Amino acid sequence: MNDRQLARIGILLLTAFNLPIAAQTATDWQQRQLQAMSKADAIMQRAQAYQGLLTQYRIMRRAYAADRDPAFRSIFGQYLSWQLSFLGDYAAAEKAFSVPRPAQADDAPSPLEMTGYRPVPAIDYLPRLAAKHRVLFFNEAHNIALTRTLTTRLLRALRAEGFNTFAVETLRRSDIDGLRKRGYPIETSGFYTREPIYAEMVRTALKLGYRVVAYEADESLNGDAREAQQAQHLWNILRHDPHARLVVNAGYEHIVESGPFLGTMSMAEHFRQDSGIVPLTVEQTWLIPHPEASQDHPVYRQIIAALHPRQPLIFIGPGDKPWSLRPGYDVSVIFPAEHLQRGRPTWLGLWGLRVPFAVKDSICRERFPCVVQARYADEGDDAVPADRVVLDPAPLMTIGDTDVFRDNSNFPAGELYLRPGDYVLTAIDENGHTVGRRTIQVITDEAPKP
Repeated sequence: MNDRQLARIGILLLTAFNLPIAAQTATDWQQRQLQAMSKADAIMQRAQAYQGLLTQYRIMRRAYAADRDPAFRSIFGQYLSWQLSFLGDYAAAEKAFSVPRPAQADDAPSPLEMTGYRPVPAIDYLPRLAAKHRVLFFNEAHNIALTRTLTTRLLRALRAEGFNTFAVETLRRSDIDGLRKRGYPIETSGFYTREPIYAEMVRTALKLGYRVVAYEADESLNGDAREAQQAQHLWNILRHDPHARLVVNAGYEHIVESGPFLGTMSMAEHFRQDSGIVPLTVEQTWLIPHPEASQDHPVYRQIIAALHPRQPLIFIGPGDKPWSLRPGYDVSVIFPAEHLQRGRPTWLGLWGLRVPFAVKDSICRERFPCVVQARYADEGDDAVPADRVVLDPAPLMTIGDTDVFRDNSNFPAGELYLRPGDYVLTAIDENGHTVGRRTIQVITDEAPKP
């Protein structure tokens, strides 16, 4: 899938999510965004001609700061957010592009106000719900890596329940054979696989013995044609392998099983129509924390205030019926409030799979800003790292109203979140040059988990 397709999808999602629109028609707004998309594409292409994520981001950030047109910013804010997530600056990624979640007329009542509904840990209970199904759909918000953490954490339990095939959005079919042989994604494996948690999700599936497959539509397809072809690709996997049990990762409302979807049918609705199979659909993008509490859904605020969860929750009612906020999904996940440690969200621990490992500025050899990244010792230098963190001494990287990589100390330090094991750390300056390299071993009291 190319970046222009991703931007076009972003335009449609912005309209669907009812983001604020100035005094103009929705059609006028969309036309302005289409024009802005062409400009955004050109900027991204220019940035990607340079080596190094930091260099690419500096070019993109300057362009964003120089253009205050709301239509351009609504598009290019997503590009910035993706790039920040690739760099491991997740807090900044959330601020760069955040979709408010106001109450909707067709929302279900809060489970706290419904008789017989109780909160249970999603890690424990979702595999039980999935055991009755052949196909399981998870969705995610593409710039919010939090919405990939639970899927990654659940892959082991789902494998134990008999799921054996993992279908991932925007994986490139051209790299599937190479991906399976290597056992890890590289920069050209896909688009979102450049982000370390997404790469870890794919890597985890491979280590657990899943057959990882691509189901993305042809690049020329958009709208209903894209949804239909994606669904057909998934159905073909099952038709050709009667023993396949499928876990699918997709974005936003592509997994809604019924109801309005951008004026057409979603991928999941096409899939049900083609296959006759009823999947379990797990919604993970509505009940999440936002940079501003006012952007949180009211039910989310209510649940967090009442329960103060420390791990993702779902609600189960009478007859083991799961609760869903939105129609068209089987179950809604409620993520905990976000907590930052040294500027990084603690959910990077993947709910018990990884631990923080401190890194100091010395590895950067005073070449700031620099990106410190950790690769598994048994993987090549081409692997997408297990984690990345940017070290920068102070707000020297601020242009206009765009804040980047702030740190309150004079001596920058940070934390990588890693599983127990051996790693190679590298420090890359903003020109894409390696300025530091060393090996480390991460040890905990617990046995490592894949």
